Amino acid sequence: MTETTPRPGRLPGDLTRDQLVDRILRVDHAGEYGAVRIYEGQLAVLGKRPEGAVIRDMADKEREHLATFSALLPKRRARPSALQPVWHLAGYALGAATALLGPKAAMACTVAVEEVIDEHYARQVAQLGDDEAELRDLCERYRQEEVEHAETALAHGAREAPVYRTLTGAVKAGSRAAIWLAERI
Repeated sequence: MTETTPRPGRLPGDLTRDQLVDRILRVDHAGEYGAVRIYEGQLAVLGKRPEGAVIRDMADKEREHLATFSALLPKRRARPSALQPVWHLAGYALGAATALLGPKAAMACTVAVEEVIDEHYARQVAQLGDDEAELRDLCERYRQEEVEHAETALAHGAREAPVYRTLTGAVKAGSRAAIWLAERI
């Protein structure tokens, strides 16, 4: 049975469970797609350098996440973000641009994105109830894997990137804006 009316205790304008799940699947699919594109951009610049192997490992994990959400969209009758062409270009451009600044800047980009995604997945886990335990557990598992990516990037010198605070601040702001848009469009 599909829920179309708010549950008791919810306010007018609050999302129904189905609307919430649709939004979660859409934004998570878009986010994982964007992450794959960021790593593809980084690999285009740094793929043959020693850092390429680390980036490739993280990209492979993001591809697994993307495959899962790509399968869940039709299964749950959720639509992908209409902004996917934007994520395609923006993700690659962000990855390539940060990699052109050097391997440590590429790692700083990873830290910034993954810290925002950690917060994002944690919020989703808190929103999902026992009726969506499978999706909640999936989001929690992916959150933990994103935290691992941030830790890996820190271990590979992210904080030593030129203008680390400025770079990560800008990437975080862009990531938060992308999340807001992908949830809705």
